[in-house]
Amino acid sequence: MKKNTLIQIALIITLSLLFSCSKEAGDGGNSSIFGKVYAKDYNDAFTLPLGEYYESDQDVYIIYGDDKTYSDKTVTNPDGLYEFKYLRPGKYTVYTYSKDSTLQTISNRIGVLQTVEITEKNQDVEVPDLVIFK
Repeated sequence: MKKNTLIQIALIITLSLLFSCSKEAGDGGNSSIFGKVYAKDYNDAFTLPLGEYYESDQDVYIIYGDDKTYSDKTVTNPDGLYEFKYLRPGKYTVYTYSKDSTLQTISNRIGVLQTVEITEKNQDVEVPDLVIFK
């Protein structure tokens, strides 16, 4: 009788620990974040517009929660679309790089970012267009 009771208590404690742990933002879920990268193409001095289009083959990064560096990276498809799959609920920052239209940075690159939140399981969150300068 005592052995059976101890096994039941151990099982209850183990199950409680497994299901009570709150998981942070990151992979391992069934939600996704998706969006497009829209490019505004200009001459080198940014005085003459050359065209606007959804950018293909553009690197897009995602930061899980409060991480300090990017957690994953993908590339846009020919229609400018990107997607990060298998995410858990939480806050995410999605970003890409653009030419600096102010011509004020040494690298001539700036980050263009959007912060979004997945609030429930099995959710697909669309990010507003990431607008870049080429």
